[in-house]
Amino acid sequence: MYLSLKNRFHAWLFRIHGAETGPVVLVQRRVFILPSRHGMIFGVVLILMLTGSINYNLSLGFVLTFLLGAMSVITLLHTFRNLAHLKLTSGRVQPVFAGDTAHFTISIENPSAADRYSIGIGISTGNSDAIFCDVPSQQSAYPSIPIPAPRRGLLRPGKLTLFTRYPLGLFRAWAYFEPAMKCVVYPRPAASGLPLPPAESSAGQGAVSGQGQEDFAGLRQYHSGDSMRHIAWKAAARGQGLLTKQFSGYAESDLWLSWEGLPQRMSLEEKLSQLARWVIDAHARGLGFGLRLPGTTIGIASGGAQRERCLEALALFDLDRQPVP
Repeated sequence: MYLSLKNRFHAWLFRIHGAETGPVVLVQRRVFILPSRHGMIFGVVLILMLTGSINYNLSLGFVLTFLLGAMSVITLLHTFRNLAHLKLTSGRVQPVFAGDTAHFTISIENPSAADRYSIGIGISTGNSDAIFCDVPSQQSAYPSIPIPAPRRGLLRPGKLTLFTRYPLGLFRAWAYFEPAMKCVVYPRPAASGLPLPPAESSAGQGAVSGQGQEDFAGLRQYHSGDSMRHIAWKAAARGQGLLTKQFSGYAESDLWLSWEGLPQRMSLEEKLSQLARWVIDAHARGLGFGLRLPGTTIGIASGGAQRERCLEALALFDLDRQPVP
């Protein structure tokens, strides 16, 4: 009960409402500011200077104390203004393999006439993992936040912290931003070991198929994922649009990467890693291939789009949620 109230109070105080879609403007109520460690030391020094000036009636001491105090107030305003009214937008993130580092790109737009300096952004409140950038007037910056991806699935950046100590480091202004982004983390490919499974023919041994690689059989409309080598470029030059060449012949170049074809002794993650290895190897050889998982089948195709579809299916696969055949 106590933790629930504390979390709700923390969310209300710091304006945390979960993942945010669309541009987010750091208006005044989203920016917080407090003295930094150096600022606290500086404040203590000012108090000591003021006390000494009172005790010894030092006119120059009063002048210096109030001059430094006024400078700290001006610094506070500049630190706050350095972060306020920036516009944040979720960028892009490329899929990675488990064990790699995902890079989440954030757009920081500065719509004001003043340049913004030393803007830090990271997944924690410290400087150890923060990325710093300057945002010139009427321009944008695109920092990329590295976040480890230890396991397959969907990786979200969570709550990011933007902060600045500009110009003198006496105050620290910060704001929270949780972008609605997610990175697909593919299974880590297994080491080369098991060879690719033998090709299957959907119509029996030696059957003729439009997916073969023997003799030219005609043209069809281009589909996303078709091999660039099979596009009829001469037809495209004549203004007939994108067409894909079809070949008749044996279908041995098409193969199925099947869950059932893996050794039973393998664990769930080992099977997914091996299938990822097969997908990468089949794509590297320019083969048409399909993927069979419990409850999921991806048809025969080739090209980079097919590779991404199969790897994403492996990344999001959950055996416990598959329908029982």
